[in-house]
Amino acid sequence: MLLRSGPGRVAAYIGLLVLGAAVGTAGSLVQGGLFPGGLLLALVATAAVFLGGRHATGSQLGLGSAVVGWVVSVILLSMGRPEGDGVFAAGIGPLVYLLGGMVIAVICATVSRPAGPAARPGPKGR
Repeated sequence: MLLRSGPGRVAAYIGLLVLGAAVGTAGSLVQGGLFPGGLLLALVATAAVFLGGRHATGSQLGLGSAVVGWVVSVILLSMGRPEGDGVFAAGIGPLVYLLGGMVIAVICATVSRPAGPAARPGPKGR
């Protein structure tokens, strides 16, 4: 589903932004509730939405849209409220989720895309 241009591409970027925020929010809840399996599940889902965004749009902007949504949701959830309540508890799990998600974003941004279809060898001059 490689989008070329037009309003569909803009809608895809907005959808990826919302999807990244949803995965960040769900991962924040799952990683603490089902430790250590929930942490692994949250990180795999994070990688899937980042790579899926890049693959769906065919550009780094698709990846960036998902990353921005993820980072904003995770940072807002980690800040807590004035009463002292927060989604993230003290411990290694939330720290691994925060840093692991950021490392996954960098890895997904720097991994090279697979090469396109190779040209078929044929007689020269054609």
